[in-house]
Amino acid sequence: MHIAVLTGGGDVPGLNPAIKAIVTEASARGWNVTGFRRGWAGPLNCDLDNPEASSDWVTALGPDVVRHIDRTGGTVLHTTRTNPSNVRAGELPDFLRSKYSKAGEMDMVDCTEHVLAVLTALKVDVLIAIGGDDTLSYAARLFDEGVPTMCIPKTMDNDVFGTDYCIGFSTCVNRSVDFINRLRTPAGSHERFLVVEMFGRNSGESALITGYLSDADRTLIAEVPFDIERVAQLLEADRERNSSHYAIVVVSEGASPKGGAVLESGEADAFGHRKLGGIGRAVGDALKERTGVDVMVQSLAYLVRAGMPDAMDLMVGRNFGTMTIQLIEAGKSGLMTAIQDGRYTTEAADICTRGKRNVDVAAMYDPEAYHPRIAQVSGMPMFLK
Repeated sequence: MHIAVLTGGGDVPGLNPAIKAIVTEASARGWNVTGFRRGWAGPLNCDLDNPEASSDWVTALGPDVVRHIDRTGGTVLHTTRTNPSNVRAGELPDFLRSKYSKAGEMDMVDCTEHVLAVLTALKVDVLIAIGGDDTLSYAARLFDEGVPTMCIPKTMDNDVFGTDYCIGFSTCVNRSVDFINRLRTPAGSHERFLVVEMFGRNSGESALITGYLSDADRTLIAEVPFDIERVAQLLEADRERNSSHYAIVVVSEGASPKGGAVLESGEADAFGHRKLGGIGRAVGDALKERTGVDVMVQSLAYLVRAGMPDAMDLMVGRNFGTMTIQLIEAGKSGLMTAIQDGRYTTEAADICTRGKRNVDVAAMYDPEAYHPRIAQVSGMPMFLK
């Protein structure tokens, strides 16, 4: 059996434990494992007529190679946001340009035929993709094309449809709560508003749970447009009640004001997403303008991606990897590992394309107070989703 594995999209703590488990379990069965480097850019850049030139895009993985990797964050396979079905002609590998010579430099081309040829040439029996919606949706496309694929969900936003938990979420929340509690010191010393911007394009779950656990005064999530006038009034009252005269608001990067738009910049990536960021600064400037109170703005951004995973992401990463190999041994493919109601299970590989996973506002959030409100804890999953 020949297994291939890749990681795509943003890196999160917990990817390396999943890779290690895949390699360790596969090797114990006498199987070979190949890692594609830099996500879907790996198979895209493999030149079948020049294997030597492709050596930077594929790597053999064995127990000795992965022995220590679970102690660090990130992904040893590296990652990109490449989408082989949507590649700008001007950015194609040189060896593919003649194949798409009729396309203009800015035209988008579908290179799936080449990816299929690479997987066939390398005699890959099963391809394992670890990523979020975008990475896994292309794996589902390959499954539809006849490639046995398996999917493992990861994202700090915890927003892959079909699973209650994605690798990276627990570490994100743990780090964020810690940073917010540390930032109370300067916020209180200077009697300021503290605006903390977090990841969360379409789902505000990471911000909501972080706000809930850090006991932030207010939390603005992607699902509920906010009224900045009301937010300012609430935070003024929060600051007045606090004996140290400061107040904290946590903001999802995908949050937007009523009647306004999500703040985006730059060109769309291969999956159609523009770069988010800046809503924290916009909220901070608006608060200063309306209240006269000085504001600290802190974007947590890559700080919560950095470093080794916490115990939860070590466990889930390792278990998802082990579970995937066990499923392959049982002859299964076309599945995504998942956790539902606290138990490990599977869904179809294309489950991520069938819906959106957002905060249940009625069950978890007060849209008038801009504050987490858990209507009923009993019967809820551990992470309240």
